[in-house]
Amino acid sequence: MPETQFSPEQMQDVLKQWQSWLGGIAAQNKIAAFGNRLGPVGATVRSGMVTDGPYAEVKEMITGYTVLQVDTLEEAIEISKGCPVLKIGGSVEVRAILPTTME
Repeated sequence: MPETQFSPEQMQDVLKQWQSWLGGIAAQNKIAAFGNRLGPVGATVRSGMVTDGPYAEVKEMITGYTVLQVDTLEEAIEISKGCPVLKIGGSVEVRAILPTTME
């Protein structure tokens, strides 16, 4: 959220939330360390709501991404509901990764 300004103390709190959330996912061996193009099917998770998507508005900005290793889209959606960005009005897009083919 580019318009959101945090004090140094608030930034430390936000950082701890991210570290805790990502640490919990890593402890479950659900983070994959690779990147490929994003698939067209997925969902957008906002606080209290899940919609089909992804349909990000052009004015929105992607500030980063995490690649999860899960069995289903539903599992990824459940994990994304704990993302700290939801607490400040942000959203999380959940998409499948398409395999890269080398031809």
